[in-house]
Amino acid sequence: MIVWLNGALLDEETARIDPRDRGFLLGDGLFETILVRHGRPRLLTAHIERLARGAEQLGFPPPPSAPHLATVCAQVLEANGLSGRPQASLRITLTRGPGPRGLSPPEDPHPTLLIGAANAAPHPTALSAIIATVRRNEHSPTARLKTLAYLDNVLAKREALAAGANEALMLNGAGHLACASAANLFMFENTALITPPLTDGALAGTVRGVLLGLAPRLGIDTREESITPERLSRAAGAFVTNSLIGLCPLTRIGATALPPHTLTSRLAAAYEMKCGEEE
Repeated sequence: MIVWLNGALLDEETARIDPRDRGFLLGDGLFETILVRHGRPRLLTAHIERLARGAEQLGFPPPPSAPHLATVCAQVLEANGLSGRPQASLRITLTRGPGPRGLSPPEDPHPTLLIGAANAAPHPTALSAIIATVRRNEHSPTARLKTLAYLDNVLAKREALAAGANEALMLNGAGHLACASAANLFMFENTALITPPLTDGALAGTVRGVLLGLAPRLGIDTREESITPERLSRAAGAFVTNSLIGLCPLTRIGATALPPHTLTSRLAAAYEMKCGEEE
């Protein structure tokens, strides 16, 4: 694989990350994963804007501009022979860069920026889930950032796989559902679409943002409200979202089966149409 690292296209065998890099040592960094269809990154501007917001909140120097990163992403796709593929993915990783030992950030940081690409597997048509024992800290500022510190999510996903499920839903400290291990959560009560608020520990997902703007235009009542496991078990339907899978229905939570909801497929079709127009 060819990657772009700090301004140069390199073979992954020769690309070198400084062993003092704080992203590697402390998880002091951010990342974005982007779906690519026929060489066109989906929602690229939204991903780059979220990366820039996260960098500002963490006190990083601003990353390169959106037009520059778009050009680099195209170069990475081309270098890996992925420009013409029906589906691929990009990953942008930004760290504070190398620093001295200890927690204190360097006074003059030199960020590391790495961009890679890969084939993307077909997304699943449905998922089963459990409610993980690993909890999400809704009071942490990192709950609203897509940081490299993903160990809680890794452990939750590991717990789900061990239980024979595809995905893990994560509670916050108050016992409200915040998200899945790598996705946002939505549920239907009759025809109302409900998703956890950011204050419950949900990440401001790019697909989540599109749906919150799109659903009302389809006549779907949309609300950001706390969701308990009991409330979810009575849902008229539920799905999870992220950049690679789009909208994917949840068919089972533990031993509880969830019914399909006709509005899920309607929302998914509208989402695909909107993204196709933007591409």
